[in-house]
Amino acid sequence: MDSDELTSLAAGSAEVSESTPGLAAVSAEGVGGRYLNRELSWLDFNERVLALAEDRSLPVLERAKFLAIFSSNLDEFFQVRIGSLKMQLEAGIHASGLEEDSTADTLDAVAARARELIAHQSSIFAAEVMPQLASDGIRIVSWDDVDDDGRSFLAEVFDEQMFPILTPLAVDPAHPFPYVSNLSLNLAVLVRAPEELTRRLARVKVPPLMPRFVALPDGSRFIAVEELAARRISALFPGMEIVECVPFRVTRNTDYDIDMQTGGNGGGDLVAAVESVLRRRSRSKMVVRLEVDSSMSPEALAMLVQELGLDADDVYRVNGLLDLRGLWQLVGLNRPELKLEHWTPVTPARLLGTDKSETPDVFGAIRGGDLLVHHPYESFETSVEAFIEQAAHDPDVLAIKQTLYRTSADESRMMEALIAAAGELKQVVCIVELKARFDEEANIGWAQRLEEAGVHVAYGVVALKTHAKLCLAVRREGRDIRRYAHIGTGNYNPETAGIYEDLGLFTTDPEITADVSDVFNLLTGYSRQTDFRALDVAPAGLRSGLIELIREQAFDGGRITLKMNSLSDPETIDSLYEAAQAGAKIDLVVRGICCLRPGVPGLSETIRVRSIVGRFLEHSRIYRFGTGPDATYLIGSADLMRRNLDRRVEVLTPVRDTSLQARLDEVIDTLLADDVLAWELGPDAVWRRVRGGRGVNAQSELADLARRRSRQMVAIGRPD
Repeated sequence: MDSDELTSLAAGSAEVSESTPGLAAVSAEGVGGRYLNRELSWLDFNERVLALAEDRSLPVLERAKFLAIFSSNLDEFFQVRIGSLKMQLEAGIHASGLEEDSTADTLDAVAARARELIAHQSSIFAAEVMPQLASDGIRIVSWDDVDDDGRSFLAEVFDEQMFPILTPLAVDPAHPFPYVSNLSLNLAVLVRAPEELTRRLARVKVPPLMPRFVALPDGSRFIAVEELAARRISALFPGMEIVECVPFRVTRNTDYDIDMQTGGNGGGDLVAAVESVLRRRSRSKMVVRLEVDSSMSPEALAMLVQELGLDADDVYRVNGLLDLRGLWQLVGLNRPELKLEHWTPVTPARLLGTDKSETPDVFGAIRGGDLLVHHPYESFETSVEAFIEQAAHDPDVLAIKQTLYRTSADESRMMEALIAAAGELKQVVCIVELKARFDEEANIGWAQRLEEAGVHVAYGVVALKTHAKLCLAVRREGRDIRRYAHIGTGNYNPETAGIYEDLGLFTTDPEITADVSDVFNLLTGYSRQTDFRALDVAPAGLRSGLIELIREQAFDGGRITLKMNSLSDPETIDSLYEAAQAGAKIDLVVRGICCLRPGVPGLSETIRVRSIVGRFLEHSRIYRFGTGPDATYLIGSADLMRRNLDRRVEVLTPVRDTSLQARLDEVIDTLLADDVLAWELGPDAVWRRVRGGRGVNAQSELADLARRRSRQMVAIGRPD
C-alpha cells in the first residue's frame, strides 16, 4: 500500500456492501470444512480492500487509491499463488490446502470469484469513482470527448513522444508471436490489406515509461495512454485497414523457488541463484491470466488464446480500463482536498528532547526502561533510524548487527549510517535476505554496496529465509559492555513505516539481548542452537512454544488474544480449537488469510475472528495469553503460517514491562472495540461488517492516543 496520510474513516454509508459473499465457502468439491481454503480466504481479504473503494464517505482520491491497491494485490496473487497452483497441476500434484482440496477445484473456485471481484471493481470505478472525479475537476476522457484543439494536442504528443518508440510486431509464418512481458499493456491489432479477406494479427506494446494517463493542457482532463495509441494506430500500418485494435494484458507465473542448497553464509552462490531466478521471472513462459477489453472480438481473442497457449478459463474480460494500478498517477495529484488529511507521526514521548534543537539520547532513554514504539502513529525516523544513527556515530559503540528483509530501493538514512559506522571501524554485520520476494534486486544492490563499504554481509541460513526484525548495538560503558536491542514486527523500511502499522521493542534486558546475540551467531556462523533464554525462535521452537501457551489457557476462563496478518498453520489452528472446546475465550484479529472457522458449536464456538482494514496496513503481531499480572505478551515477526514456522528464521520477544503490557492492552482493546473498520468472520465463512453504532475507528483512536501521550510529556516539562 502506498499512502502516508491519516485521519478518521467515517462509518461506512448504506451503499457500502455489508458482507463479503463467503469466498472460502464457495461450493466446490473439497473446498471448505474444518479449515477454510487459503486462496479463497485471501480473496476475501482483497474484497475488504475493495469495500474501501466503495465507501462514499471517503474522499475520491482515497477511493481511487484503494482501487489501485486492489489491482496490485490481485496481480501479485495471480503471479504467485495461481502460478504455484498451476505448476502443481503440471507436476501432477492434484491436491492442495489443509483439507487436501482438489487443486483443479480450487483454481475453478478462485477464477470464478476473481471474475466477480474484477467486475465489481470495474463497476465501482465506472459508476462511482469516475463521475466523482469528474465532479471534482479530474476527468478521464475518451478521444470522442475531446474537441479539435485537444485532439491536435494529443496527436502531437503521439507523433513526438509515442510514435518513435512504438514497434508493430506482426504474427505470421515469418514472424513468430512475440514474447509479451509480464503485466505490460498491449494492443492486439487486426489488420487487412486492401482487397484481401485475410485478417492478420499484430501486437503493439504500450510504452511502459509513459504516464498511464496523458494530461491535456488544461490539467484537468486525462486520456488513457492505450486509448491514445489505439486512436492513432494507423500511423504504424500505412496502407492497411485497421479492423480492430483492443487492449490486452498478460500475467505470468513468478513463483520460482531459489535453489537454497547453493547459497548460505558464503553468499556468492546464493547471489547467483537469486539473479538466475530474477532472469527466469522476467522471462517466465507460463501465462496464468489474460485480461482483455470486453469489446475484443471472438476472432482476435481466439488468436491470442492460441498463440499464448491458454485455456478459456485463463481469460478475464474487463469492462473498462485494464490495470487500475495506473490510478496511482491521479492519486499523486496535488489535490489535498480530495484526500484524507496527512498524518505526521509523533516522536515517542521518551525521545523528546528538552528543546527543539536537541538530538535525543536514544541509549539513555532505553537505559531508563524498555521502550515500545508504535508506527506509523509514532515516528520511525525519530526512534528506529535515530537509534541506528546514534549507534553509528557513538564512539563507545563497538558493534552493530542488523537484519534486512525489505528496505527502500533508494537512499536510506539507515543504510548510510551503517556504512558510516563501518568507516569508523566499528564491527558492522548485516544479514541481508536476498530471497525477499519482489525485493531481491534492491537487496542485492544494497548488499553489494554494504560489502564495498566494509560491512560484513551474510545471507542467513541455508534453506531458510531470515524474516526476523532485529538490530543490536554493543556499547562500552565504563568497564562494562551493554547490549541494546530493537526487536520489531515490521521491516527496516522508512517508506513502509509510514503506512504499515507495526510495533518495536527497545530493550537492554540481559536475557533478551543475549538471545539476540545468539540469533545473530546462528545467522552468521554454524550455530545449531535451539534453546533460548527469553525469545521464541523459528523454526527451532516457536510453534511448540505458542502451542504450549495456548494449552495453558485450555480451561473454562482461559483467555487468548492473537493479532496477526495470517493464520493457516494447521497445528496451531487445532490447538486453538482444543482450547475453545475446553472453554477458553479466544479473540483473533487477522488482517488477511484465516483458515480457522470460528463459532462452530462443539468446535470453535468461543472463538471470534475479526479483521481491521483501513488506510494503514495492519502488520504487527501481538500474542497475549491469560489476563492480569500472570499474562504473557509476545510481539515479533512471525505470522501463524507453515512458511513462517517451518521455513523462516522468526523471532517473538516477550514484553515484560507492565506499563508496556498496558500499552499492548490498549492496542488490543481498541481493535476489539472498532465498529468502523472491523469485519467479523462467521461460521458460514462469511465476513460481515461490524456495526455497533459507537463509531470507534481503531486507527484514528490510536493516532489520537499517540498525540495525547506525546503532548502529556511536553506538558510535564519538555517544551515543544
